[in-house]
Amino acid sequence: MKEIKLLALAFFSVAFLSFTPTKKEYIIIDAGHGGNDLGASFNGISEKEIVLNIAKQIKEINKSQEKYEILLTRNDDEYTTLVNRTDKINELNPAMVISLHINRTTEKETTKQGQEIFVQDNEKSKKIAEQIIKKFGTCPITTGNLHILKESKSPTVLVELGYINNQKDRDYLTNKDGQKEIAQKFVDLFNEN
Repeated sequence: MKEIKLLALAFFSVAFLSFTPTKKEYIIIDAGHGGNDLGASFNGISEKEIVLNIAKQIKEINKSQEKYEILLTRNDDEYTTLVNRTDKINELNPAMVISLHINRTTEKETTKQGQEIFVQDNEKSKKIAEQIIKKFGTCPITTGNLHILKESKSPTVLVELGYINNQKDRDYLTNKDGQKEIAQKFVDLFNEN
């Protein structure tokens, strides 16, 4: 009888622990634009599609990680206002927010290429930007006067991943392997924090 009680107690303990939720912190990935808002576009390629693909891959690659849970401000091609995005962010109070975008200049084709990062005017946001640079390479960091940076209460950075009207950047950003590589760099960064 004693053995049955011990066995039942062991089974209950294992069952209870397996259903106890683990406390993960959130990271929010904001895939810019969406719906009728294409963002930067070039010959039928739009920013909204590229950044959503990368955001989804970040979430998928990160699934096996234990420290952070990735949440997206949009899961499909829908338009969500900036106010709604920042309200959602502030409600969830994530460890950090990464807003993904693609740059464009006024020329048809440009020689400008590479990333650009906009940050909040605080040390946590700047530190995240410095970690991104370690993964992606040197790029300008600018304190931005953008809605998501001004209104998010959590450390937030906006990353321009490249120029859609630069051939080299465009080829990389529209390539499945390039998108996966970008996503993996972000997941690696998150798990080093």
